[in-house]
Amino acid sequence: MLDFPSYHALAAMIVTVLMFVGFVRGRMSIEIVSLLTIAVIAVGLYFFPLPDTRPIDGLALAFGGFGHYALITICALMIMGRGLVVTGALEPAARVLERVFKFNLQLGLLVSLLIALVLSMFVNNTPVLVLMIPIFAALATRGAMSTSKTLMPLNAASLIGGLATTIGTSTNILVVSIAVDLGMREMGVFDFTPIVLLAALVALPYMWLVMPRLLDDNRTEALHAERQFHTRLRVGSQSMLAGEELAAIREKLPKGITFHTAPLGELQPQQRLHISGSHDDLEEATRVLKGELAPSWVLDRIRRSASANDADVMVVEMTVTADSRLISRTLPSSGIADLYSVAVLGIHRPERLIGEREQYSEGGDLRISEGDVLLVMGLKDDLQGFALADSLLMLEGGRELPRRSKALLSAAIMGFAVATAAIGIFPIAISALAGAILMFVTGCVKFDRVGRALSGQVIVLVAASIAIGRVIDDSGAAAWLGDALSIGLNYLPPALIIAAIMAFVTFITNFASNATAATVGTPIAFSIAASVGMPPEPLVLAVLFGCNLCYATPIAYQTNMLIMAEGQYEFADYIRTGLPLVAIMVTTLSVLLVLWYGL
Repeated sequence: MLDFPSYHALAAMIVTVLMFVGFVRGRMSIEIVSLLTIAVIAVGLYFFPLPDTRPIDGLALAFGGFGHYALITICALMIMGRGLVVTGALEPAARVLERVFKFNLQLGLLVSLLIALVLSMFVNNTPVLVLMIPIFAALATRGAMSTSKTLMPLNAASLIGGLATTIGTSTNILVVSIAVDLGMREMGVFDFTPIVLLAALVALPYMWLVMPRLLDDNRTEALHAERQFHTRLRVGSQSMLAGEELAAIREKLPKGITFHTAPLGELQPQQRLHISGSHDDLEEATRVLKGELAPSWVLDRIRRSASANDADVMVVEMTVTADSRLISRTLPSSGIADLYSVAVLGIHRPERLIGEREQYSEGGDLRISEGDVLLVMGLKDDLQGFALADSLLMLEGGRELPRRSKALLSAAIMGFAVATAAIGIFPIAISALAGAILMFVTGCVKFDRVGRALSGQVIVLVAASIAIGRVIDDSGAAAWLGDALSIGLNYLPPALIIAAIMAFVTFITNFASNATAATVGTPIAFSIAASVGMPPEPLVLAVLFGCNLCYATPIAYQTNMLIMAEGQYEFADYIRTGLPLVAIMVTTLSVLLVLWYGL
């Protein structure tokens, strides 16, 4: 006979349900619901402490998530990801995948899903996602699928990959270890890999074709067309333009680049070409052609100054006002580079025809007019000095250029963190924290810019999930739910018993933690196997699989949290896309376990 749960266990289940309802309804922000959950746990356990604990212990449980190693790990991983972005370390990988996506968006996503799945079989899926998140953020800016449509499927694929081997996740190792302690044989690394791969084949079409359609596009459409900046592209001695005809390399350039009065014949070093395009297109053109948009001496001066002052190089847009001394001058005659140590990369002239003869000097340079927008590169102080002295209005939306001199260093730091965690030298928490510290020490990430890498929403959500998981475990709610489950399974066929155990563990792991689900579920599986006369191995595998089916809530696993900020996901997004995938995996895995073990 099942006893009635203790009032602590009952309260823990009620708080969990209310938190879930608060997240799903969306009337209050995730941060507010998370903080209210922490507050309710703290106040409740202070006035009604758990058995054999003090009121102060309840406060420690409620607020312990803010100092928990899982939160530290997630923040450290976000910082390392930021380091890869700001140094441009992932640009080569992004360009390779970009070619696949340009050939076909669906093919690009499929290849990415397979890469994530296979890598996660042998490497902890957390480092795999850490590496892929900034790559897909960069791809989204280059016109591929938005991060909101790619990161959720990628996360699901990596979780399925981690499910396929005993070393795929730490939870797999925990379940196998508990089972061995209870008397079951020790499983090999690939003992259940065929079962998972067959299930992955069933789930892959859903992740590839359906899941992206269930997610909103988080890209914001521009309210107006991108500014087209006119500039002079200087052919460098190392440029692929030198000695080539323009028509031969035109296809390698972005489609948004326009050549004005393109020369005939072979191009020569130091030749200047009049081109126009958006800022992004101009950057891509200079990378491909190894050219410059400003005199090399001023660009070198800016880079040396940035290195000496440990400062970031920025590119901002400035509007020429009626009081500016630059009106009617050209860039060569303005003396901007000499006076302010900044470089004007291009000029945008709104709603005017650039080709009018009187707008150009005898040397073919565009004369600056009131209302023109200048694309200016330099250090922050120099840019502000230039804008103030020459009566320019600095526009919003300036951005920092990647610190490419540290790209190899940041990649090496990330590689060190991933490798040491993957082969088990250090736990992921230690390797990630060490990597984040190295990012700071080496200057790959500036300490005063760390706020850009972290998400306050993710931080409070992680803290709340840790608190709710602790109270479910410590109050006995998880154990009571397990006892309730075991009572009703004695008369069910093997497939339904396996499915029920897997669904129960999946429920626990999506609201508490993988470790809690493994600790509670494995002994229950052994007990049920003995009572119904089934071998324990398929039921233990049902627990192991259920511990990894954590798709339905952001609080279920740390990679769910990692993608939340970048993909701009809501709690409802996880439920809408995760529940069908959970149903597919539970059904498929249950049937495969029955067939595999001949039950």
